[in-house]
Amino acid sequence: MSSSNLVADSDLGPVTRGIDPVKMARAGRRHAMAAEVGPKTAAPEGFHFDLKPRDVKEHLDRFVIQQDEAKKVLSVALCDHFQHVRMTLAGKKAPFYTKQNVLLLGPTGVGKTHLIRSAAELIGVPFVKADATKFSETGYVGGDVEDLVRDLIRRVGGDVSKAEHGIIYLDEVDKLAGSGSGGRDVSGKGVQINLLKLMEDADVPVVSPNDIMGQMQAVMPRPGQPPREGGATINTRHILFIVSGAFAGLTAHIRMRLALTGKDVPAGREEDLLESAMTSDFISYGFEPEFIGRLPVRVACQPLGADDLYDVMRRSESSLLRQYERAFAAYGIAVKWRADGLRRIAKLAATEGTGARGLMTVCERVLRGFKFELPSTRIDGFAVTRELVDDPKAALAALLKKGK
Repeated sequence: MSSSNLVADSDLGPVTRGIDPVKMARAGRRHAMAAEVGPKTAAPEGFHFDLKPRDVKEHLDRFVIQQDEAKKVLSVALCDHFQHVRMTLAGKKAPFYTKQNVLLLGPTGVGKTHLIRSAAELIGVPFVKADATKFSETGYVGGDVEDLVRDLIRRVGGDVSKAEHGIIYLDEVDKLAGSGSGGRDVSGKGVQINLLKLMEDADVPVVSPNDIMGQMQAVMPRPGQPPREGGATINTRHILFIVSGAFAGLTAHIRMRLALTGKDVPAGREEDLLESAMTSDFISYGFEPEFIGRLPVRVACQPLGADDLYDVMRRSESSLLRQYERAFAAYGIAVKWRADGLRRIAKLAATEGTGARGLMTVCERVLRGFKFELPSTRIDGFAVTRELVDDPKAALAALLKKGK
């Protein structure tokens, strides 16, 4: 097999280099019981922030492909917010400052969550992500939105001062749009109302009033520790809220508004209309004016095509290829990627309609047989080609026959 079509390590980016399958196999037993510790996201004592918007975008470019406008908007919003936090903590008050909470629009799998998580790791603040669908109005069955703030505290080991500078990311927020049925909407409008106070400036009890065990622990000290104050709270003034959603059907409201005002509907993809969304469109979609008004920074993410998905695998430092290289390297098997194989994977993933998530769907379908059979053989490597992607069963059979 010619190596000229293999994707060079330099083309794959630093995340896909440096995996030695032999060393991985030897180290597997030694580290089998070791716990994997993720990157530290808690800010050090005090709060330090000296990043510029370009610094943030350059960091995001390493992990997320395309979405340049979203990166720029997010970079500016993050820098504005955390520079304000830094100056406020330094004694330079801004009593009339309006928090720049962010709304991200766009289909699934375009990198919305990855953008926020990567930015939080760069800044060094705790980060919490949740789906809006699990919450309900206070007093009803379902999660309480205040638990998001308490999750921040848990992320930093109970340090309230660090949690007060965190980022809360709420996905699937479009599912909170009011139903318009006339009944009490406890999981839509009710959650929007509960989020209003949190997104601006609220004091949240560190221990939930409904958490009986937590209340007992708050007043009963551990041996050698003083009693804790039962009424301790965390303030949300410096917690940045970022929400996102696909907003299926919002383009119909945008078209209606443009038609009523006599404006031309922009030509192009349906998703491009999201860039023209205005507050009135979100209100007609089912959001409370007070809720959408607390999300002043809005930007639309664009869907990813086959070429974009190819770049996600080839250029992103969090490329999915690293995961598969690692999985095979654990058994002493080296996997190589040919450009034609990656192109084919990207094309098939694009037809899935789930963005970058489609890459794993395709890779699992193509490579599952290899992951099952090869660890029990003496085969120490193979290459992912277009022929393998198109007919993985035949490619696996040929490889097993050759390895006997």
